[in-house]
Amino acid sequence: DVVKFTSAYAAFIRKNATVDSNVIVVGRDARLSGEMVSALVCGTLESMGFDVVNIGLASTPTTEIAVTREGACGGIIITASHNPVQWNALKLLNERGEFLNDAEGKEVLRLADTGEYDFATVHELGHTYINNTYNRYHIKQVLSLPLVDTDAIAKAGFTVAVDAVNSVGGVIIPQLLKALGVKEVIELNCEATGRFAHTPEPIPENLTDIASLMKQGVADVGFVVDPDVDRLAIVMENGEMFVEEYTLVAVADYVLSHTPGNTVSNLSSSRALRDVTGMHAGCSYSAAAVGEVNVVAKMKETAAIIGGEGNGGVIYPELHYGRDALVGVALFLSLLAKSGKKVSELKAGYPQYAIAKNKIELTPDVDVDAILAAVKQKYAGESVTDIDGVKIDFPDSWVHLRKSNTEPIIRIYSEAATMTEAEKLAEDIKAVIASL
Repeated sequence: DVVKFTSAYAAFIRKNATVDSNVIVVGRDARLSGEMVSALVCGTLESMGFDVVNIGLASTPTTEIAVTREGACGGIIITASHNPVQWNALKLLNERGEFLNDAEGKEVLRLADTGEYDFATVHELGHTYINNTYNRYHIKQVLSLPLVDTDAIAKAGFTVAVDAVNSVGGVIIPQLLKALGVKEVIELNCEATGRFAHTPEPIPENLTDIASLMKQGVADVGFVVDPDVDRLAIVMENGEMFVEEYTLVAVADYVLSHTPGNTVSNLSSSRALRDVTGMHAGCSYSAAAVGEVNVVAKMKETAAIIGGEGNGGVIYPELHYGRDALVGVALFLSLLAKSGKKVSELKAGYPQYAIAKNKIELTPDVDVDAILAAVKQKYAGESVTDIDGVKIDFPDSWVHLRKSNTEPIIRIYSEAATMTEAEKLAEDIKAVIASL
């Protein structure tokens, strides 16, 4: 599978790349299978006639930045993101260091299915070059951002706790914090062994260790990243979650207060970003279909200066168009230092919402599209968006229904002022669907 899909991707790049380059960048997270898969990927790319710049253990955003820095025609990140340790996968990038869109991804799959790729002759094989400098380069680029205030951070004398789930974040996040001027870094699970200390998705039920540590009052803020470091969760000084949805809200508020502009998040992200954007004169918010590539497309369309997803993914185009936990950390610490507040006090200043995430399992014979169409018709009197499933906006709440691409499931995301209200909204929608 690794050889097949890497070969298909290489054939796609050969045909579609618009830059005059024969280089593809490869980076990987610290998964136990990472070195094995990396050897397969690099060898396959060489066999397709490409030169490889192997940047080794590197985050997803670091690899994205390396693609443009190298003038490469593409990049592959070997990671299964927030999925458990037994999984691995290929994240495919174009020459801009951005993910392939839906149509491009389908073309890669078609090439893989049909075997429409040709290997190079022995005299045309590519070569692999090792470059282990990109962590330093990524950090340097973050520090150079005008809104990253290292003086304010150093003056604040922060103690910061980090949980990097024993992947590449354990290497680059402590380095970043020290470069930012953080006084003391408390490291949890920061050895990049690939033996994940807990289920790697950075959601509250998986973050009990750092929450317990923070409750002891030993740090000003806690940061948690997923294995490929494109998502950032924040733990408050009292051990409670800042909530992943609010990572983007807080960072966007800071950015907009200094450089007014537009914002974007996906349809399943908190309304708090829309509210905060509206508090800044001349700034407008837009929603995109779920998926980073869709958010980036909408950001470019609306010339947004900050955007992302409610899973802790911050996209700051001043650096690059990709979710980047390093940018999130640097901008959040700048905000925290300049505010003079505790993290919990910052959180209390934002519009308060709660999101419930539910699903309905259906039998395979059920026509999910017909159900979504019927729900849309039933709520025609409300504000309805159908660019990605069906989202119904009520005055003080919303519900978003999306069908799974892989299972007979409808996912239901609902948001209201309290979790009780959000769950009730989901139950009401479930009852409507049951009646259909």
